[in-house]
Amino acid sequence: MALDNGVVTALGGERLGPQHKSLPPAAWGLSVREYLATAPHLDDLQTPVLTVDRAAVDSNLAVMAAWSRQAGVRLSPHGKTTMSPQLWREQLEAGAWGITLATVWQVQVGRSFGLDRIMLANALVDPIGLRWVADELANDPDFEFYCWADGLSTVREMERILESAPEGVRVPVLVELGGPHGRTGARTLSEAYEVAEAIHDSARLVLAGVGGYEGALAHDRTPEGLAAVRHYLDELGILHQELASQGRYEGRAILTAGGSAYPDLVVERLAGLADEDGAHGVPATVVLRSGAYLIHDDGFYSGISPLTAGGVALTGADRPLRAGMHGWARSVSRPEPGLALLDAGKRDLPFDEGLPVPQRMAGPAVPSLPAGAVVTALNDQHTFLRLPDGAAEAVPVGSVVRLGLSHPCTAFDKWRLIPVVDDADAERPRIVDFLHTYF
Repeated sequence: MALDNGVVTALGGERLGPQHKSLPPAAWGLSVREYLATAPHLDDLQTPVLTVDRAAVDSNLAVMAAWSRQAGVRLSPHGKTTMSPQLWREQLEAGAWGITLATVWQVQVGRSFGLDRIMLANALVDPIGLRWVADELANDPDFEFYCWADGLSTVREMERILESAPEGVRVPVLVELGGPHGRTGARTLSEAYEVAEAIHDSARLVLAGVGGYEGALAHDRTPEGLAAVRHYLDELGILHQELASQGRYEGRAILTAGGSAYPDLVVERLAGLADEDGAHGVPATVVLRSGAYLIHDDGFYSGISPLTAGGVALTGADRPLRAGMHGWARSVSRPEPGLALLDAGKRDLPFDEGLPVPQRMAGPAVPSLPAGAVVTALNDQHTFLRLPDGAAEAVPVGSVVRLGLSHPCTAFDKWRLIPVVDDADAERPRIVDFLHTYF
């Protein structure tokens, strides 16, 4: 599977301007390629700024590709995490089976970059979007597309919309299983069977497999949380096996689960059902959709992912996932002892899965960040950095603090162009690329 390299490479010719946060006036009017040729460094940019660490991304890409390959599952990383076609290309080149997306608009962005295998991990009942998908399938026989349905009303609405679609087009659909207190998804196996039966009987749809999202059923790795996820994944496997044994699949089937919190459990419970050659019946591909692994973080995912330092048994102690994004914010006010206000806020940094974590002062020959420094709040444009007693001289106005971040999905969406540095731990990181995002 691939995308259009020419379209992605052309991004290097886009002109820079004040619409790109953090870029200095010296870059305005230059193309991305021309500005990179000036060999800029991080301290040539304005603050606040979000950066991606090239070395960490390279390592994470290799770790996940090797781990999923060894586990016998395919990887269709969730592209909505970054909405960056440049990173999608790297994931596909590393062996990804396809790219997963969350909305039909995201699918349209993906198609504009030539993606030829897309999993829409969602229902599609938007009439304009569904007819567009049908046209894409009619016009491009190499385009593979899958979406989900979790109820009879969804199936009926899709059939109604597709009445005006090109003759002969059938949209591949996975039946979605959910769980109590979860998100979407049929709540019971019997309901899921009914949905699968309706898809199977449809003249406009094709039953292509089963799918779901186990991350909606737990938010930690407590024994109770892990048990809930395991039970759900077992039911997903049962659903697939029953449909296969009843002859409900017309061809190859897909069995998909897996965010970035429990990929190990997906492998544990479902990898054994992979049968790509059909040696035991219906050919079946098990697909992981983890997306946050590529950027990872210093917050939620570093605490829950089995592929971090706490999961050395899975990846080897020398190659855990590494945080690949950081915020850099400047001290703009010291209005009272023990408080520094930084120039990054909610419009710049993620905060939904934990506040930023102060990590170090930026630049060479600067004092260390005092122990006990902590971010206690974010406003729209300010970070509240609390400093322990006796740190009156720390973080002077004008100094820059590197912040560890949590949840890449809500970090990338605040930036249309993200600088990529060679090494975020270097005294003076060098800018080696820019990532375009499409949010």
